Amino acid sequence: QVQLVESGGGLVQAGGSLRLSCVASFSTYAMGWFRQAPGKEREFVAAISWNDRSTYYAEVVKGRFTISRDSAKNTVYLQMNRLKPEDTAVYYCAANPRITVYSDEYNYWGQGTQVTVSS
Repeated sequence: QVQLVESGGGLVQAGGSLRLSCVASFSTYAMGWFRQAPGKEREFVAAISWNDRSTYYAEVVKGRFTISRDSAKNTVYLQMNRLKPEDTAVYYCAANPRITVYSDEYNYWGQGTQVTVSS
């Protein structure tokens, strides 16, 4: 059974950092992070290919967020630095055989973790 479990969300002041984790019950999948703010559609944040050779980032987080993977732990991370109030959202990890920025192409999703950035 495929499972994704996120953790690491919380409340942080603007300019601060958080690291999100997503533990998967499998390896060798591309992994993506998405977020959804209240009243808005889910949007792409970052993705990493199954072999870690490729990473994609949304323009609004490029240079501030870093996606990485620890294959030995089947865990993908999203390091978020210089957080802004507009980064406030529920963050979801997702898995797919190939890397993509489109949420409807991901087969498996975690339950989400709340990130709140105060000004």
